[in-house]
Amino acid sequence: MELFSDRPGDQGLPGRQRALAMSAVMLLTIMAVFDGTMINIALPHIAQSLEVSTSAAIWVTNGYLLATVMTLALFAALAARVGFRTQFTVGLVVFVLASAGCAAATSLPMLVAMRLLQGLGGAATLSIAPAIHRSIFPNRLLGRILGINALLIATCTAAAPLLAGAMLSLLDWRWLFAINVPLGLVALLMCIRVLPNQKSDTKAPFDIAGAIWSALMLGAVIMAVEAISPSSTTPSSIDQASQQQWLRAAAFAALAIVSGVAFVRRQRRAPAPLLPLSLFSSMRFSLAALTSLASFVSQGITFVALPILFQSVYGYNALIAALLFIPWPLGIMLSAPHAGRLSDRHSPALVSTVGLLIFSLGLIALALLPAEPNVWDIAARSLLCGLGFGYFQSPNNREMLGNAPRELSSYASGVLSIVRTFGQCMGAACVGVALALLVSSTMTAQQSLPLQAEALHYSLWLAAASSVAALALSYSRTRRIRQESAAPTEAGVSRSQS
Repeated sequence: MELFSDRPGDQGLPGRQRALAMSAVMLLTIMAVFDGTMINIALPHIAQSLEVSTSAAIWVTNGYLLATVMTLALFAALAARVGFRTQFTVGLVVFVLASAGCAAATSLPMLVAMRLLQGLGGAATLSIAPAIHRSIFPNRLLGRILGINALLIATCTAAAPLLAGAMLSLLDWRWLFAINVPLGLVALLMCIRVLPNQKSDTKAPFDIAGAIWSALMLGAVIMAVEAISPSSTTPSSIDQASQQQWLRAAAFAALAIVSGVAFVRRQRRAPAPLLPLSLFSSMRFSLAALTSLASFVSQGITFVALPILFQSVYGYNALIAALLFIPWPLGIMLSAPHAGRLSDRHSPALVSTVGLLIFSLGLIALALLPAEPNVWDIAARSLLCGLGFGYFQSPNNREMLGNAPRELSSYASGVLSIVRTFGQCMGAACVGVALALLVSSTMTAQQSLPLQAEALHYSLWLAAASSVAALALSYSRTRRIRQESAAPTEAGVSRSQS
């Protein structure tokens, strides 16, 4: 395969070692994606088994997300000091041990504690996964491997609900965690053998203050979203946020803003900042990050709004609603590998801009869904979104990583993970606000139904607007790249004329 071929001047690992390192990272990615998706489906089973309410069991999901988000920037910076192999190996060991602890949990507090620990292990590994790909593959293959990674994530996202349903029908929910143990051990053996372990030789102290401000900022965002987001387990009963909920959300939002300002000020004067702001001196990197943020806001909105729309408004059962989601990852599976190859041959910014155009058209089509659409109509519009997102994501990730200095790859990888998670959380918050503003808990189900539909369609239009904003940002960078390419040519013509 071309991915494992060697050419003179190639950076990274030789072909055979490259294959083993890629397998180790992708096996961890499979575990992380399956873990997140399947556990969400198993929440009612977990609540019944541990004799707690479903609303309390949601912290099995929220605890993992909170621990992951709060430590992404910390681990991205730490990897540059301890090395990719050391951090990935330790993070993988923590993830596997925590998975075993989740499988053995006998109470909800114990399960949530193990999920927090599992989130730390996931953050340590996933925060540097794109940087590891860059370190083991030469630049000529970077877009291709990122496209394959997007294909893998989409495949796992599509298969996870079906696999979870099959496992839960035959086995206890604990097996959803236990399956990580043998898979993790295989990945551990591979990564110890072949992962590179380059690290910086800085002697400056670690930016502890920056890590604290970063954790407070990102954690407060998650808690603000959690305060106003509708429960994914009860889509038919969206209650109006109480005054106390709004105050709680506002308090966390204020904490996020204050912490964000303090974090930026700290990064400007720290001798060895947690996130070097020089990374953003590349306009192409900054535009790629902003484009990614806006696109993941769109995806976050649709991934929360569509399940509620399918079940509460259109009246489909949970199984049909899950099946209606499959065209989206299927579209990514069809387009992501081609997008990766195209971005290695042509401008990644141009390929991702075309993908965003298709993605925007798909979101507009979803926002224009009629009152009583059939399943094929919904599937076709979702497929268009998936095709567009697949053509956008891996070329845009290549643009981000390719425009960061190689010694700052771990930091760039952390930024990529942060904007993805932050964007999805902001999207979920938008849906929660729309439902809270329009739907009242005093209404009957019949009274609230049209208002739910209105709030969800407003949310989908907001998703379309965010994707159009991402499209405008992406188009602006293609113009910038053309201008940069034309400048040397014009300078050469001037010199020859003189």
